[in-house]
Amino acid sequence: MIGLSAGYKGHVYRSADDRLDLYARIYDDCTDGIPILMMHGLTRNSADFENIAEILQPDYRLIVADQRGRGLSEYDTSPANYTPQIYAQDMFALLKSLNVERTILLGTSMGGIIAMLMAAMYPEKIYSLILNDVGPEVSPAGIERLQQYVGKKVDVANWSDAAEYCKQINACSLPDYGDKDWLNFARRTFIARKNGIPTLAHDPAIAEGLAGEKPSATPADLWPMWNLLSGIPTLSIRGATSDILSPETVTKMADRHRALFSQVVVPSRGHAPMLDELAAVEAIKEFLERNEP
Repeated sequence: MIGLSAGYKGHVYRSADDRLDLYARIYDDCTDGIPILMMHGLTRNSADFENIAEILQPDYRLIVADQRGRGLSEYDTSPANYTPQIYAQDMFALLKSLNVERTILLGTSMGGIIAMLMAAMYPEKIYSLILNDVGPEVSPAGIERLQQYVGKKVDVANWSDAAEYCKQINACSLPDYGDKDWLNFARRTFIARKNGIPTLAHDPAIAEGLAGEKPSATPADLWPMWNLLSGIPTLSIRGATSDILSPETVTKMADRHRALFSQVVVPSRGHAPMLDELAAVEAIKEFLERNEP
C-alpha cells in the first residue's frame, strides 16, 4: 500500500477507453457531503492528499484518484495515452462509476491541468476549481527541471535511500522538511514490491510526455480554455518560489476571472505546496465555505 493513512476505501473502475483497471481512494464518512475530486501531479499519486483529506473528510465526500500509470492504477502499454486529455476522460469515468453528477475539482500541477480541461468540457458538472501551483501557462524553467529527473532510473536499496532520493529532488521546494518528513514523503512516492525494495510508484514511460520542445504532458497554450472558465469560482494556490506557476501568470488569470477568482501564496514552498500548510488549509476551507453549492 502507498502512503500512511487509513480512513478510506479502495475503489477500482475501468478507464474511459475500457483498457485498464484504475484505482481511487474514497473518503466517504460524510456520505451526504459535496464531492471533491482530487488529482495529483505528474509523478505523484493519491497519497499526496492524505493530510488535507484528513482535514476535509468530516465535511466532504473525497474522491482521490491514481491516474493511469501511477500508484495502484494499471500502467498503460501505450505511453502516448499519458496525456491530460486522456486523464480527463478517465476522471469522468471515475465519477460515473460512483454516480457523481457534479463535483468540486482540486488539482495539483498536472492535476490542475486535468481540472481545467474537465471544467471546459462539461462546466455544468463542476461546482468550483482549486488549482494548486498551476495555471494556463507553465514556466519553461519548471519543465526543464522535470526533464532532468522524470523517467530516469532510480536505484534504492531501502527506505532510507528512498527518503534521500526524495530530498535531493524536492528539497528546494520543501526547505523546512526534516528526516521524518522525507521518510513520510518517500512512503508516498515509492511502493514496496514483492522483494521489499522500494520502487517509484509510477510508470517511467510517463517521461515521454515531457519530451521535445512542446511536451504533451503540459499543453502549451491553455489561455483560450481559461477564458471559458470565468463563470466557475476558482482558487489559485501558489508556492512562493514556484518554478511552474509565475506571479505574472496568476495576475493574468485574475484579470480574466475577476470576481470569481481567489488566490493565496504559500510561504517557504516551491512546486508544489502539499496543501497541509496553514496558509493553504485556511484558504481552501474559506474558499469552500464561501462557494458552498
